[in-house]
Amino acid sequence: MTSAPVAYRVADGVAWITLDRPDVLNALDTPLTAALADAAEAAAADPDVTLAVVRGAGRAFCSGMDRTALAGGSIGEAFHRAWVRALNRLEDMPKVSLCVLHGYSIGGGLQIGLACDLRLATDDAVLGLGASRHGIIPDGAVLRLARLIGLARAKELALLNENVSPAAALAMGLVSWVCPAAGVDDALASIVARVREQAPTANAHIKRLLHESFHRDPRSAVEDVMAAELECLASWETEEANRAWLDKREAVFRPRPR
Repeated sequence: MTSAPVAYRVADGVAWITLDRPDVLNALDTPLTAALADAAEAAAADPDVTLAVVRGAGRAFCSGMDRTALAGGSIGEAFHRAWVRALNRLEDMPKVSLCVLHGYSIGGGLQIGLACDLRLATDDAVLGLGASRHGIIPDGAVLRLARLIGLARAKELALLNENVSPAAALAMGLVSWVCPAAGVDDALASIVARVREQAPTANAHIKRLLHESFHRDPRSAVEDVMAAELECLASWETEEANRAWLDKREAVFRPRPR
């Protein structure tokens, strides 16, 4: 019996989503993309989850599309429908999403990172796209990459398919942090702790409104922003933050009160 291509567990408000095909460097095939989409949807729907972390088992985060599956003709519409569902859910979920890029994090591996809110790269990560070298487009990147790093840089990465060092990726805003490979768990724990210090309801609205700012006239969104602010002011998180201020302590947003 083969194991599931994606492992999923929830602990202390964090959904841990792990690509689990280490023997092929977590290469993407249809079962993996469908399982990734299901895991992202589960995290998005779970009221106890405030952060979703996507990692890869073994020596690499993800080496991109499974070239054997592509060459064998098993990559088709079902794969791409699941792929879109997975990336859109990571991008749109009302939770913070974080991707850990280590080892080979190329092609679809980098595209997963682009769909997440935050990206932590290890100093041994290999980052790049490479799609048109194989006759396809980096479909999860063309819709997101330029917004992160600008059009000129995005064209260089997508058209020339040159890999980018973690240091260069950090300088251009492609990743949020770079850490030593041996220290990735400590770096990740620090980021998780920082996310837990933020109010979940506020973060959900902030994420949604930032995304919508690319598509709407700012003035047309004012009433939406006002409604979101009023919802935050009426939330238990703001009540807790106000109590903490008066008590001269830090607000505690985990665990969520019942």
